[in-house]
Amino acid sequence: MVEISEPSPLPQVGRVTLAEILVSLGCGWRDFRAAPAFGLFFGGVYALVGLVLVLLGAGNWTWTLVLSLGFPLVAPFAAVGLYEVSRRLEDGESLTWSAVLGVVARERNRQIPWAGAIIVIYFLFWSFLAHMLFALFMGPSALMNVSTSWDSFLTPTGLTMIGVELVVGGVAAFVLFALTVVSLPLLLEKEIDFISAMLLSFRCTLANLPVMLVWAAIIALLLFVGMLPWFLGLFVVLPVLGHATWHLYRRALYDPLP
Repeated sequence: MVEISEPSPLPQVGRVTLAEILVSLGCGWRDFRAAPAFGLFFGGVYALVGLVLVLLGAGNWTWTLVLSLGFPLVAPFAAVGLYEVSRRLEDGESLTWSAVLGVVARERNRQIPWAGAIIVIYFLFWSFLAHMLFALFMGPSALMNVSTSWDSFLTPTGLTMIGVELVVGGVAAFVLFALTVVSLPLLLEKEIDFISAMLLSFRCTLANLPVMLVWAAIIALLLFVGMLPWFLGLFVVLPVLGHATWHLYRRALYDPLP
């Protein structure tokens, strides 16, 4: 007989300050230092996949499709592992591989896979939109090998295309960030459907827009720095950000009074 958990009440959206962003980052670094093996393991999932894709020549259509369908599904589960480590450190529970990985495995029967599916669909939509914008602006030059000829990008049309891609891509990235910034840790802790969790995450982002924009910029900057030395920096950057996200979630949402 399958046990059905009672749905959790939706948390209330709180106010987040810039100081709490810094505190969350400090807590993320503290959690990483407290359990470095878990951080290196889950951060290594991202770093090694990125490095392997580069070494195997990612960039053609086949590898793009593999990345689109596979990596966004794996990423939420790796993030859940980091959240679970922070949750256990916060509650003083034991940290064992069987306990943490057991929680990650059990998530496959909950709402996280649906959130991962949304991320995949969103990723594929953005990939299609980016290719469409490229074709609309560049016309026949879209058929050329851009890896050996960059001259067309330096034309007025090419520069306009780059500008539009950056703006549209930035908006698309922020929407995905808003939908997931607190929804994934919420889905780990509460019995809430993924649609409600994502909508609540979006509301939380809009209610704290300036601070969340700073948080998104910090994430982008740290990820960029982490990717520079052959993705090796991600072994540290990603777990620290994952732990920090848990602590930011704790500050952004709170349970309603009974």
